[in-house]
Amino acid sequence: MAAQPTTVTAALTGRRQEPVDRWSLVVAAGLLSFVAMLDMNVVNLALTDISAGLHVSPGVAQWAVLGYQLPLVALLLPAGRWLDQVGTRSALLLAVGCFAGCSVLASAAPWAGWLIAARLLQGAFGAVLFVLMPVLAATSVRPELRGRAMSVPATLGPLGAVTGPVVGGLLLDHLGWRAVFLVKLPVCLAAVLIVRRHAPRRGGLRPPDRGSLGDAGLIGGAVAAVLLGLTLAPEAPQWLLLALPAAPLVLLWLRRPGGRPVAEVLRAAGTAGVNASVLALAAGFAACHYLLAQHLRGPRGESATTTALTMLAFPLGMVLAGRVGGRLADRWGARPTALTGAVVTTLGLALLVPLDTDWSALDIAARLALAGAGMGLNGGPTQALVMTASPPGKLATAGSAVQLARSLGFALGPALATAASLAGPGPGSTTGTRAGIALAALVAATAVALLALHRRAAS
Repeated sequence: MAAQPTTVTAALTGRRQEPVDRWSLVVAAGLLSFVAMLDMNVVNLALTDISAGLHVSPGVAQWAVLGYQLPLVALLLPAGRWLDQVGTRSALLLAVGCFAGCSVLASAAPWAGWLIAARLLQGAFGAVLFVLMPVLAATSVRPELRGRAMSVPATLGPLGAVTGPVVGGLLLDHLGWRAVFLVKLPVCLAAVLIVRRHAPRRGGLRPPDRGSLGDAGLIGGAVAAVLLGLTLAPEAPQWLLLALPAAPLVLLWLRRPGGRPVAEVLRAAGTAGVNASVLALAAGFAACHYLLAQHLRGPRGESATTTALTMLAFPLGMVLAGRVGGRLADRWGARPTALTGAVVTTLGLALLVPLDTDWSALDIAARLALAGAGMGLNGGPTQALVMTASPPGKLATAGSAVQLARSLGFALGPALATAASLAGPGPGSTTGTRAGIALAALVAATAVALLALHRRAAS
């Protein structure tokens, strides 16, 4: 009955009702993307303070980060399957509220077990947010504006990842490590208010089925095996053997009802290569970011403030180009724009390979800005390419695959950076940094190849 006035009005006026573009919901998706990626990085700087404050070893304190990343990556695909069956508004309000509540629990942790448990729960709700963000942006505007809309969360997400260390440093210097977990609360509150006011009431919630929980266990086991192997490998290479069970776990999952729909979506949409390009660009960026921070603070001896300001060139370039990327995707096409962005990012990373201690901060910042501009051009169009090619009713599944690829890239990037130690005394040395950045540029170049081979352009 609620739709009758609109239908009658359209009949009386003889005009067709135009769909409403809810840009406020696109903004909410961008805010949540920013805060989710901020959380993945802001805690890294606080590990030393957490270790001292809770009287635990650095290895135990590191689980404040791993405890968030493991369920986040493990639950992305099962969350996508679940979200295809429930209402977006209800799921979003639940996920944001619980995500914020877990932040409060983490900040109040009296011992390490409490903190790790809060972070594990937060990672689970973070997975729901990661899947919902592109769905919210894609469904809030008309299809012809989708590239522009998708550029908002695709730009603000990596921006949160890069600015995390800067925000974390300021909070640690002035308020202590507990404040690191509370910085997200105002953004979460703003997103909740926007969604409650503007999101349409469609559908409710239902518990996930047992099959989804089994899928989560298999994917979680595979991801845990890989991340644990890569985390411990710098101490002894034989720890890489821990990653061996990952392959059979993934193969078993692909044979299950939960894995088959994901494979079918990727096959029907023809976007497996696009998702792989997202992983490659994220891994290359994360590796380069880690290595440059080590270089600036190590051989260069720069202050934390100078290092932070230099590294901010990347997100600034990304934000400025992100808006252009969305408009170009709507006019020129998503695939050509995404491919151009990948080329520009690879070029920016390649220009950093001959890094030298004689370079000024401006020399490094200019190259970082170029790489960031490429990421800005690539992010929104790549999301639009995947979401537009998705079969009907499978947007959340398609979105979860993209977010899984990006999250894996961010998690694996620093592990790639440790390969620099093979070419020098360590990742902080100039020689090792050059080797690591060259590897990062090579990984980014694979994204260019994958997008060049993709022939199914989004409409």
